[in-house]
Formats: sequence, C-alpha cells, structure tokens
Amino acid sequence: MKAIAICGSPRVEGNTELLLKVCLERLASAGIDTELVRLAEKEVLPCKGCGTCGKRLDRRCSTDSDDFHEVFEKMLEADIIIVGSPVYFGSATPQMMALLDRAGYVARKNGNLLSRKLGGPVVVARRAGQNFTYAQLLFWFMINDMIVAGSTYWNIAFGAARGEVNDDREGVDTVGRFAENLAWLAGKVGSNPEPQVEAEVK
Repeated sequence: MKAIAICGSPRVEGNTELLLKVCLERLASAGIDTELVRLAEKEVLPCKGCGTCGKRLDRRCSTDSDDFHEVFEKMLEADIIIVGSPVYFGSATPQMMALLDRAGYVARKNGNLLSRKLGGPVVVARRAGQNFTYAQLLFWFMINDMIVAGSTYWNIAFGAARGEVNDDREGVDTVGRFAENLAWLAGKVGSNPEPQVEAEVK
C-alpha cells in the first residue's frame, strides 16, 4: 500500500506541508509507505485543452517539457492520494490546479485511471476561503471516481506565518483523524478490492 501527499504551496516547509506531514505520519504508523511531493520543486504547466491525451495510446499529455509525467506516474502508482493547498484569493494555487487539471484529463480520457483510489484534500488559509478551496479540490476527487474519507470536521486549518498552523489544534486533529480514516479504509478495501455485484434478477 502506497500513499502520496502532493503539496501545492510554493513555500517549502510551510503550513500546508506541515498538515500533509501529519497525514503521512499517521499513515506511516499504520504500515503504509508514504511520499511527499512538493510542487514548489517541480514545474507543471497549465493544461492546453488540446485533447491529445485522449488520442494517444501511451496515456500521456502532449506537453513533455515539464515535470507533469513524473508526478502523474506517482499518482498512478499510489493507492492513496492526498492533495494540500493554501488558499489564494478563495482558490487553490495555480500550481495545484495545473497538476489536477492535466491529471484529470489524462486519467478520464484513458479509462478513468484514478478510479477507486482513496484520498482527499487538505486546505489552510490565514483567515477565510478554506471551504471554497476544499470544495474545489473535493470536486476533482469525486469526478475522478475516487473514494474520499471523512473526518470530525472539514480538512481545513488556519495559519499565515510558517508554522502557525500548529496553533490550530482542532485543524491539526481533524487532519490527523482524516488520515486515520484513510488507513482504516485502506485496510477494508485492501481485503476486498472489488465489490460483489449481485446478479440481476430476471
């Protein structure tokens, strides 16, 4: 079982990354292999809307000059995908949305490659906008036929200066519980990955 957390913040070791590390620590304690991916260290260009990804046999985006495919392959290999973003004017960062837009198109145009992977979003802001951004990211999980775990509250937290999010104990605890639920869900799905569909009664 493998989990990745993708940090959409341009800050390294900022508040978003701290929350994602809480998730990864909880998942690792459950025996799940984990990896943090920082988009601050990658270049992912926006989707061009060319539709080429639906015509190629190698399930690749037409843009090969950036780091998209490196990150996308990690997403395909993972059983659990967590994405985290700070709030920029009521939205996820451009870095995060560039990745998710392209990953969503390539996945959906090639047989729903992300289908039934587990995961969910984590969002942090100084004061407001978390719910808009949380919903924005949640929509991406749902349209890609993925399975999202819940928690005791939405996976949001407050923080501006680096490390300030640690003062939001409810936010940190909510994110920790979310990760614990992912680990629990992974155990359930791992024991019976395909649902048993009853035969149609004629």
